[in-house]
Amino acid sequence: MSYFPADTAPCSPCAGAVEQRVTPRTTDLGEFAVRRALPASERRSIGPFVFFDHMGPADFPPGSSINVRPHPHIGIATITYLFDGEIMHRDSLGYAQPIQPGAVNLMVAGSGIVHSERPGADVDVASRLHGIQSWIALPAAQEARAPAFTHYPADSLPTVAGDGSRVRVIMGRFGELESPVTTFSETLYLDVSLEARAVLPLADGPAERALYVVSGSVECGGETIGEGTLAILAPGRPAGLRAIEDAKVMVLGGESLGRRHLWWNFVASDPARIEEAKARWAAGGFDRIDGDDEFIPLPR
Repeated sequence: MSYFPADTAPCSPCAGAVEQRVTPRTTDLGEFAVRRALPASERRSIGPFVFFDHMGPADFPPGSSINVRPHPHIGIATITYLFDGEIMHRDSLGYAQPIQPGAVNLMVAGSGIVHSERPGADVDVASRLHGIQSWIALPAAQEARAPAFTHYPADSLPTVAGDGSRVRVIMGRFGELESPVTTFSETLYLDVSLEARAVLPLADGPAERALYVVSGSVECGGETIGEGTLAILAPGRPAGLRAIEDAKVMVLGGESLGRRHLWWNFVASDPARIEEAKARWAAGGFDRIDGDDEFIPLPR
């Protein structure tokens, strides 16, 4: 089956495919910058995705890298996906797992988990860190489930390539390919690489879908979408991409799970769960990471 017909122009019949645009707000963390596309004032979520951060790219000299102290989460699953660099994940379940480009660290917070993101094995050399951190809401019935962690190596994620296009299926289905990464509701998450002038039809998919352009620029529905833009697709309309230049695009979406409340690292459908988590973290009630006594205090 061919996913990339070379003689088609998927954007030309798709006028009106882009319903809304979101320009992420950029936060300078000192050693690198983060562009936050979700949540935004224009749009709080896309399907189950309630948080979407574009990290870097950031170049580090030897001896320097990302270094995030232990902190808690509830009510979500986090997905760390890198294009460059390495991060060492440690958590209160006892897992210590480096995350490298193309692999997936899926951490299910559920009722509560603590983790840190420390320098990887490349800290002793000049390195580059670049990737996406996203959170997906859990269905209400699973918000308080037991926490869990699973690592999926890069070679376990299905990939299809042709006609200047390559798609890696991070979560969900694309055509006949299905990712092994666990989902909790309908979820679509793709890593798309396009050479200049390559096309990619996106005719089928969940009602809530969006594109985030990591680099380069693409055309969709007759509109140009540049680097660092989240473009939300109109429900029920066919869509497609044509690369104006070499581009990397993340496609995300799925079933909406309804409103979620977010405060710091806590997400819940019921604000009372967030208040309970705040009190629990302040009182030292979360499990800690063995061998790492640092922590990020509860924000005031």
